Amino acid sequence: MTLFNRIVLILLALFVSSGGLYAQLCQGSLGDPLVNITFGAGSNPGPSLAAATTAYQYVSNDCPNDGFYTVRSNTTSCFASSWHNLTADHTGDPNGYFMLVNASIQPSAFYLDTVKGLCGGTTYEFAAWIVNVLRSSACSSSGIPPNLTFTIEGTDGAVLQSYNTNNIPSQPSPSWQQFGFFFATPVGVSDIVLRIFNNSQGGCGNDLALDDITFRPCGPLLTSSIVGYNLPSITQCEGTAQSFVFNCAVSAGFTNPSFQWQQSLNGETWTDIPGATTTTFNQNFSFNTSPGIYSYRLSAAEAGNMGATKCRVVSRALTVTIAANPVTTISSNSPVCEKNTLSLTATGGDLYQWSGVNGFSASGAAVSVTNAQSMHAGKYYVVVTNAAGCTHLDSVTATINVNPVAATTFSAITICEGDNIQLVSSGGNTYEWIPATGLSSSVIANPVALPADTVNYSVVVTNQFGCTDTAEILINVIERPSANAGPDKMIIKGNPVQLLANASGQNISYAWSPNIYIDNILSLRPVVTPPHDTSYILTVISNEGCGTAADTMHVYVYKDVYVPTAFSPNGDGLNDTWFVPALSAYPEFSVSVYNRYGELLFQTKDVNKPWDGRYKGIAQAIGAYVYVIDLKQGGSLLKGTLMIVK
Repeated sequence: MTLFNRIVLILLALFVSSGGLYAQLCQGSLGDPLVNITFGAGSNPGPSLAAATTAYQYVSNDCPNDGFYTVRSNTTSCFASSWHNLTADHTGDPNGYFMLVNASIQPSAFYLDTVKGLCGGTTYEFAAWIVNVLRSSACSSSGIPPNLTFTIEGTDGAVLQSYNTNNIPSQPSPSWQQFGFFFATPVGVSDIVLRIFNNSQGGCGNDLALDDITFRPCGPLLTSSIVGYNLPSITQCEGTAQSFVFNCAVSAGFTNPSFQWQQSLNGETWTDIPGATTTTFNQNFSFNTSPGIYSYRLSAAEAGNMGATKCRVVSRALTVTIAANPVTTISSNSPVCEKNTLSLTATGGDLYQWSGVNGFSASGAAVSVTNAQSMHAGKYYVVVTNAAGCTHLDSVTATINVNPVAATTFSAITICEGDNIQLVSSGGNTYEWIPATGLSSSVIANPVALPADTVNYSVVVTNQFGCTDTAEILINVIERPSANAGPDKMIIKGNPVQLLANASGQNISYAWSPNIYIDNILSLRPVVTPPHDTSYILTVISNEGCGTAADTMHVYVYKDVYVPTAFSPNGDGLNDTWFVPALSAYPEFSVSVYNRYGELLFQTKDVNKPWDGRYKGIAQAIGAYVYVIDLKQGGSLLKGTLMIVK
C-alpha cells in the first residue's frame, strides 16, 4: 500500500463521525498496523510520495505554496512566520519526517488509495495526527481552517462510511491532535477505497501537517499481566531458573473468540507459540537460557478469522529480559614489596565491591592498599554488578614480598685527607652505592672509599624479590695540615722585620722555632730582630691526628750596605750583573746609574732587577759610571763610582 493510500485511510478514520468529533477511536485492543505511515526519518528534505496518490505536487524546499506539499523533519519561518515552527515530528523525534501541505485554491480530492485483503465483519481503526500550522494571529486572525472529509468506499464506489473533521481551528502554539474512527467491514467485503477530500478553499490558510497514519484491527480489550508482578516488564539475570505465568483478561466483544500466545526475541518478528491457545501461558526459563529480551503477547480474533493476521488484535507485550552477567577482568600490581602500594583493578561492570584479607573492604573499579605489609598478602575478591543488577564474583591473589634490611658496620667515621677506608654492608643480594665518586666499585657490598672531601654514601640493598632498603655512611674527611713560612727576609743589623707565613688544615695549631729574637712564636705574622743570619721554622700540627707540616724561611742580616764598585758583563757567568743585595732591607729604595755626561742609563726600585751594563739594549763601554742610591730612610744617599771591566 502506498504512503498516500495509507494517509487517506487514516484521514477517513479521523473523520468517520458525521458529528465532527475529534475522534471515535478504538476503546479496546488494536492489532498490528496494516498501514503504518511515519514518513520515515533523516535529514531534510524527505522523499516524495508514490506517484498517482495525490494531485498535489512535491517540492523539496520548506514552505510549499498552494497546491504543493513537502516531507520535512522541521519547518521554520514560513510566509513571514505566519506558520508555526515545527522542530520535530508527532513523536518528538527531531529527525522524524512529517508531511507538510499547502492546500489548493479550489476544494479537491486530497488523497486516494486502496486497501485489500481485509476480513469481512471485522472492526478496524483508522487514526492519524494532524496540526493546523497556521498561527491563530495570521491572516488578521481570519485564516481559513482545514476541513476534511474522509470516505471508505467499496470497490464498486458505494460509500461504506464517512467522517468529517469540521474546521480544524488554529492554535496559539502548534498542537498535534489525533483524529480517527473505527468501522466494521461488511460481510464479504475484503477490499476498500480510501478517499480524502479538502472542503476548504485555498488562500490565506488551509495549511496542515500530517504524521503517523495507522490502520489496524480493533477488538475487545485484552489486559495482559505477569502473575505476581505489578509491571509488564521484569529482568532476570542469566544462570537463574524461574517460571513465569502470563495471563490476559478479555472483555466482551467477540462472539466466539480464539486465542494465541505469541513470542518475540530481541524485538524480532512475532511468532505463534504452539499449543498456547488459552488466556493463560506458563513459560519456564532454565539455568542456561541465553541472555536476550523475551516478549510475549496474546492475540485474539473471531474463531473463523484467527488464521489471518489482518484480523487479530493483540495485548500489550509482556517482557522478560534475561540479562547477561558481567564479563569481568581482575588484576593487580602484585607482587609488591613491603611499604609500597598494592593496586587492585577490575572491569566489566558499573559497581564494584571488594573484600579480602585483614578485613579489607572497598568500592570502585580501582582500589589500593597503601603501606602494604606481609599481613596484606592473600586473596582479594570483587563482586561486579552491571547496569541490569547482575553480578559476578572474581578474585586475585596478591603477594607481598619482604624488604631486605640494609646494615653497615658503622654509620659515620673520620679519616685524614688522602687516606682510604673499606665500607662494609650486608642484607641483600645486590648492592649499589650512591654517589660512586671515590669508590673502588659502586656495585659490591664492601668497596674501598678514597673520597677527596666529606661525603655521605648511601647503599641500596636489593634482595631476591627486587625489594630494597637503604643505609648510610658519613665519611668526614679531615684536611691535612700545610705550612708556608713565607719569603726570605733581608735586614740591616739591628732592624726588625715581620714574617709573612700561612697555615691551612682543619683543627690545626702552629708555632715557630727557634724561640729567639721573635716576639710571638704562635703568630703567623711575628716580628723578628736577629743579630745575624737566622733560619725560622714554621711547624703546623693537625689536632685530628692527620700529621704535621713544616716550612723554613731565612732572615739575612747585613752589617751595612755594601756596594760593589765593578763588574764584568762579558757573559762568562761571573760578575755579569751589578746589584746590591743589602738593599732588600730598604723596601722603598731606588738606584740610578749615570754616564760621565750625566745621562741616566739605569734605574730600578727592585732589588731583584740588576744592571746588565746595557742602555737601550746596547752594551756600554769599559769605564767609570756614577751610581746614586736613595735608601729613603732619613734622607740617606749613597753615591760612588762603578767600573765596567772586561
